[in-house]
Amino acid sequence: MKIVEATGLGLRTRRGWVYRDVDLTAEAGELHAVTGPPGSGRTSLLLALAGRFPHTDGELRRRGPAALGQVAGVHEPDPTLTVAEHLQERLLLLGPVPRRRRQLVPVAAVRARRAYRRDAFAAAIAGAGFTDVPLDPDVYGRDLTPVQRQVLGLVLASLSGPSLIVADDVDAGSDAPERQWIWDALARLADQGYAVVASARAVEAGSTAIVHRIGDPTLPTPALVAPRAADEREKTSEVTA
Repeated sequence: MKIVEATGLGLRTRRGWVYRDVDLTAEAGELHAVTGPPGSGRTSLLLALAGRFPHTDGELRRRGPAALGQVAGVHEPDPTLTVAEHLQERLLLLGPVPRRRRQLVPVAAVRARRAYRRDAFAAAIAGAGFTDVPLDPDVYGRDLTPVQRQVLGLVLASLSGPSLIVADDVDAGSDAPERQWIWDALARLADQGYAVVASARAVEAGSTAIVHRIGDPTLPTPALVAPRAADEREKTSEVTA
């Protein structure tokens, strides 16, 4: 099943193209990687795919809800909450999955949301398939390493049982073993049936990700700037899952 389908997608501002001519179709169970140098528009593209940022060119269709993992400056851990508190807060906000939606939410996410009063941390980690996760439930958001921030973002994203999960700069600030772990973790999420789209400067050797390279160094590519005209309409249409 196609979860997100972008055709000729682009964002142009008064300062030039942020990204352009992107074709990307992600199905349930697939892992996609958007690569490119800093300033190539990777963050803006991921947010557009998730319905959190506009585009000015092309067409975008998305089936079902999307959830953000770690996106610096947009969706980050609260520095004053521990990992366990982040998970407890999210599970309390979400509550149990309504009976009418249980067929649409992965079984692991349903179980995690049922268990939020007993052991939120263990239930959430197991639900995401990260039982080998390098994450201490008592660490505060301000003290998390780059890879731990990515892991927490992915676990939180999985709790809502979305169709699409996006995560930005998954290789930032990490060493080779950590990068390999992250790509393996992203692949495990895809194996659970999510469509996963992550951005990075490059993809680790051996990753199963479908790679999309963006960014032309001859073009100005400012990141996350306002679109050139407020009255330009977003061309996104969602199909109810």
